[in-house]
Amino acid sequence: MKLIHLTHPHQVNRDEAEPVVMALGYFDGVHLGHQKVIHTAKNLARERKLKSAVMTFHPHPSVVLRKATSHVEYITPLQEKARLLAAMGIDVLYVVEFSKEFAALLPQQFVDDYIIGLHVKHAVAGFDFTYGRLGKGTMETLPFHSRGEFTHTVVEKVALQEQKVSSTLLRGMIREGRMEDIEPVLGRRYTVTGTVVHGDKRGRQIGFPTANVEIKDYILPATGVYAVKLGIHDRWYDGVCNVGYKPTFNEERKLSVEVHMFDFAAEIYGEQVVIEWHRRIRAEQKFNGVTELVAQIQRDKEQAQQYFHDGQGQTCFL
Repeated sequence: MKLIHLTHPHQVNRDEAEPVVMALGYFDGVHLGHQKVIHTAKNLARERKLKSAVMTFHPHPSVVLRKATSHVEYITPLQEKARLLAAMGIDVLYVVEFSKEFAALLPQQFVDDYIIGLHVKHAVAGFDFTYGRLGKGTMETLPFHSRGEFTHTVVEKVALQEQKVSSTLLRGMIREGRMEDIEPVLGRRYTVTGTVVHGDKRGRQIGFPTANVEIKDYILPATGVYAVKLGIHDRWYDGVCNVGYKPTFNEERKLSVEVHMFDFAAEIYGEQVVIEWHRRIRAEQKFNGVTELVAQIQRDKEQAQQYFHDGQGQTCFL
């Protein structure tokens, strides 16, 4: 997949750009609703013997448009989004820098510069896609703004039990720790990528060595203990993960993510790993000392092992 970063005003020459069928959207999560838009574009491109393209935006508009927002946690940070789109077989990914100048474009200017100007022959977007200053451009106005230079397809909403599949729905599920409800919406299990860093080694001291995973930019599940799989070097290991502040020791001020793997003993400091979230076992709680904590960790481990033994934990990583 060809990755092209654009900053307004971009320098792409329409006459030199390949004609494409383009899917338009922010696509945080690349959930089933997004996948319907992207697959529609890909199939139309194949039918028309054109390249398939996706346009997305970075950073999140709220970082630019809301003074109170300086950082956004993503379901799929840009690098992960690009990986998923490449796995789906998209030919070209345009990443447009969402700046104040870009946000100020009139709808017609956006279409002229970022659809017609990029040699888009057919555009595909969800029914609720908006463009241009204050989102004044909609899928109803797109035919007018197209100047007859391209055609378009509107993809209707995807619903699950009469509820719209959306990034907002997914964010709520993740923050509530509802990991088992996520797969029907996301089309796969929720995963985060991070780096194994040195911790306080307390897990090793109490008989449950853990990989302390530093995670940036992703939305993390609610504090608690989870049955997870940890992926490293293209292999997956069953484990149990604690997300929290270690209240038993009264010392953590920042959230930590620690994974205890059941059948793994290698040193992996500095390695990039993937955590695949399966089931929340319990909420975080404070114990009356190490003995009580160790007994509960053992019960958590047994519960997670039973979950995987029962065959419920199939990996769905793309």
